[in-house]
Amino acid sequence: MPDPNIALTLQLLEWISSRPRTYAEVLDAWRTTCPRLSIWEDACIGGLIEFEPDGDRIVSVSPKGRMLLQSGSPAPRP
Repeated sequence: MPDPNIALTLQLLEWISSRPRTYAEVLDAWRTTCPRLSIWEDACIGGLIEFEPDGDRIVSVSPKGRMLLQSGSPAPRP
């Protein structure tokens, strides 16, 4: 059975890449307290997104995240 988090991760990356998003905007839309649905947190830990530490804190898809978007599937897990 496919992991539903993969589809949501791809959706997050597509949403972020569609236009500039602030850190606050992304957290408002994607942060959750559900331990089984940690898409934002997993994307941060996995290095799929990056954001500026100061100022407007614009969130963007990292090179690793762009590769995932292009392939449409996750990288193999170690």
